[in-house]
Formats: sequence, structure tokens, C-alpha cells
Amino acid sequence: MRFSILTEGGRDIGFGHIARCVALYQGFKEKGITSEILINGDKTVKNLLKGIDCSIFNWVSEEEKTFNIINGSIVAIIDSYLADLGYYKKVSQLVETIVYIDDYKRFSYPKGIIVNGNIYAKTLDYSYNSENICLLGPEYVPLRKAFWDVPQKNIRENLEVVTIIMGGSDRLNITPSILKMLVDKFSKFKKNVIIGRGFKDIGRIKKNMDRNTVLVHDPDASDMQRIMLDSDIAISAGGQTLYELARVGTPTIGICVAENQRLNLEYWQKEEFVEYAGLYYDNDLLEKIIIAINKFMPYEKRVAQNKIGRCYVDGRGVRRIVDRVLSTSVKTG
Repeated sequence: MRFSILTEGGRDIGFGHIARCVALYQGFKEKGITSEILINGDKTVKNLLKGIDCSIFNWVSEEEKTFNIINGSIVAIIDSYLADLGYYKKVSQLVETIVYIDDYKRFSYPKGIIVNGNIYAKTLDYSYNSENICLLGPEYVPLRKAFWDVPQKNIRENLEVVTIIMGGSDRLNITPSILKMLVDKFSKFKKNVIIGRGFKDIGRIKKNMDRNTVLVHDPDASDMQRIMLDSDIAISAGGQTLYELARVGTPTIGICVAENQRLNLEYWQKEEFVEYAGLYYDNDLLEKIIIAINKFMPYEKRVAQNKIGRCYVDGRGVRRIVDRVLSTSVKTG
């Protein structure tokens, strides 16, 4: 059996789609299935793809090349905001089973398997096609292998370590101002700053750091798991990283840096795992982060947040998806 996975990512659009697809690649590999990931991206994605069979090219525009690669695959998986509905329909005709990784009911998809692992997924109406199989909710969120089995996090009595995670590129460049605020207001905290390969303004970050600041350059999934386990709280954007933080159980202050993150943050706040500080351009964003940090000072608050995150995200999402895809493709094959 051979599977094809199509996605996108890079400095300007982030790396969340790639992380999800790498997770699925790892899940199929665990079952002995060969996959290839086709990535519409730039050179900044390479660190995420160590040990992965992949090709980096614009698979959306280079249809003939893409379809020649896909032809013969039993399953194709698409995780994209760039491909249009016509493209999805063409791919669906080339394979026995097509899987759509979706976040907001982007299309009325052709017959296939829809995977939406977001916490709000079950509030979306996918009933337009009774033939579709829908795998909805955080029990189906695809996390990278390092987050499948995670030890219990030690919750410190006092808040000591804060980690800033603004994605792999921080294209809005808000990390420097958050770090400066932490240095000014919470100088005794150890401050981890995650710096992805797509970051453009590392100089300003270095200018704002103090002796308790640690810059972590381009960490892999295992590094991220270790850092999250050691962090008392995280300040994070509202994408795929939220689900890794929930899996570890690291209490999180969320910042919305794109419209497609808003529902994630609102629903995680509703479930009381995230303290939602607001939109990246809010004039009072830093003040709201300070308020949220003070809310996390009590030990009991962080213990409760830890339990909520781990309750919702158990790390078995990839295996559930893989089992369902295999059972469906075997039946159709």
C-alpha cells in the first residue's frame, strides 16, 4: 500500500499543516505503510522533514507532475488552504480513498473521510453528504510522534518558567514585545523563547533578552515536548501548538495571530484550558498577558489547567485516524 500526502507551509503561512501531515506520515509508518509528503513550501520547512520521504514543489500549480506521483496511491490526504474544490475533486478520482484535513468546513467535500481535530469541530455541520465519514474533535487531532506518549508533568509550587511560542515564523513579529514585557515585569522568571527557522528579526529579540532568557533555535518535536514539560506556563499563538500544549498539560495564554485561530482560542478558553489574551493588534494585549500571568500564579490554577488539557487531548488521535483510514481503504479496495 502506498499513500500520498499533500500540504503546504513556510515562512509566510506557518508550519501547522506540515506538522499535522508529518504526524500522519509517522502513524502510517508505524503500520508499515509507505507514504510521501508533497509540500508547497520554501526552504524553511526542511527542518520539520528530517527522515521524511518528501518533495517540495508547488503541487497546486504543477498538476501533471503531482497527479503522476499520486497515480497508483490507494489513499491521498490533503491538508490545504490553497487548493480549490476542483483540485480536490480531481484527486478524489485518482485514488480509492481521499482524506480531507479540515479546520472550518472549507468546502462541501466529495465522498471521502473528513478529519477535523479541533476542539470546536463538532459544532460544524458536515451533514451535507451522508457518504462522508467524519472524524471530529480533539480525539482525532494529529500530533507528532513525540506527543503520543507523554509523561505526567510536574507542577511546581511557584511559577518559575515561561515559554513564548509564536509559531515557526512569527510573521507578525510580536515575540520581541512580549519578551520585553516579561523582562520588565517578571525578570526573575526563566524565559524560554522558541525561535523557528522562519523568524526574521532575531536581533530585536536578542536586544530585549536578559540573563534569565534562553533562546531555543529550531527545536524538533522531542525538544518541544521537553520544553513544554519544564514550562510552568506558555504564551502561544492559537494554532496546532495549542494541541501539543494541551497534550502535555502546560497552562497557556493564547494570542490570536490569524482569523482561523479565533475559534480555537475561544473554545479552549470556554473549556478553561487557555487564558485568551486577545488579538495580536489589540492595544492592551500586553496588559492582558500580565493579567493572565497573575491568574496562573496559584498552584491550584495550574494543576486544574493541566488536567483539562490532558483530558481533552490524549495523544491517540493519529492512531485513531490511521485505523479508520485503513479499515475504509481495505473495504473499498
